[in-house]
Amino acid sequence: MALYSYIASGDNGSRTLPIRGTITADSPRQARDQLRTRGLIIREITPHEPGATRKSRIERYLIRRQAGNVTGLLQELLTLLSAGIPLLEALDTITRQHKGRFQRSILMLREHLAAGGSLAEAMALQPGLFDELTVSIVDVGENAGTLDITLGKLVDFRRKSAGLKNRVTSALMYPSIVLAAGLIVSIFLMAYVVPNLLSVLVDSGKELPTATVVVKGISDFLLGWWWALILAGVGAMVGLGAVLRTERGLMLWHRMQLKIPLLGDLIRKQAISRMSMVIATLLKSGLMFVLAVQIARKTVRNKVLSDALEACEKAVVAGQDISVALESTEAFPPLVIQIFAVGQASGQLDEMLDDLAANYDTQVDMASGRLTTLLEPITTILLAIVVGFIVFATILPILEAGNVL
Repeated sequence: MALYSYIASGDNGSRTLPIRGTITADSPRQARDQLRTRGLIIREITPHEPGATRKSRIERYLIRRQAGNVTGLLQELLTLLSAGIPLLEALDTITRQHKGRFQRSILMLREHLAAGGSLAEAMALQPGLFDELTVSIVDVGENAGTLDITLGKLVDFRRKSAGLKNRVTSALMYPSIVLAAGLIVSIFLMAYVVPNLLSVLVDSGKELPTATVVVKGISDFLLGWWWALILAGVGAMVGLGAVLRTERGLMLWHRMQLKIPLLGDLIRKQAISRMSMVIATLLKSGLMFVLAVQIARKTVRNKVLSDALEACEKAVVAGQDISVALESTEAFPPLVIQIFAVGQASGQLDEMLDDLAANYDTQVDMASGRLTTLLEPITTILLAIVVGFIVFATILPILEAGNVL
């Protein structure tokens, strides 16, 4: 089936504003027939191409912002299916609880199901909203007739994954705010306060203290070359973005991230925890290990670890043991390799990976707490030193002038 965009009006053209939307069908003719059964008069119908225009890219960005609602949608679907309500009726009920773009996305799911497709196929038509992991697990559940059970596992995974991400984000939130506030205060002092306070002393011709000369020099540079600093900042951002868009540049950046004290260990453990959760969830849903690794690789954002998983996947396909393949990548700790070895030998890899994910989840929680505890005083002290030095350098010549008088 294909996805079509349409513009239509109500019965007899009674609506003044056109109705826009999407519909799934085997052909444009079938799409027209489906819309006519709804009492709509077709004005235009074209194949839906998400990446074709600038408007489509904006729509795709707005759809990604709705991704946080997906977990709620899956939970509602799980609740209704567990109560014995048919899938189409469940989607009808859920549709009435939402509005805007997300409601239209649910309607697209419903339309595809009503046309004879599967839920996984309908989700695959909206990759900006439903990732490959979600589509794969739903597909396994539909084929096995255990959609409610697999949805429960998927909801549990998404909640754990969101909690993991939120803890890491929270650990870096406070230091980022303090540093941003310090930068703003410093720029204000150097661009406004310092020139006004020191102008009289400079006009008097008296020699200024060394600290004051340094601060005044920085202030004069900011006032005289602010445009050059802005251009340099924009150029650096554009250049960094261009480098990160290359394979080599992205690999180098991700390798550097893993070597940062505390933060690198936190990134590695978060990626391993997420990878373990994904593979365990997929294995429990009935997927083969190689397919589970393929999907898990796409959920790991660090390219060093992602490439290591790809190498592991190829080695396993070639006939190597999982633990040997992982060890050859030199990207994973010995504990992870041992868990895979024991899990493969015992046939309980999914359960052991669940335990590994829980273990690393706890370690990430503790590491993020230590990082926050360490960064909070460091950023506060740095802010106090910078602002204190500026204030000291500004007040010092005024105090010296008062002593002379």
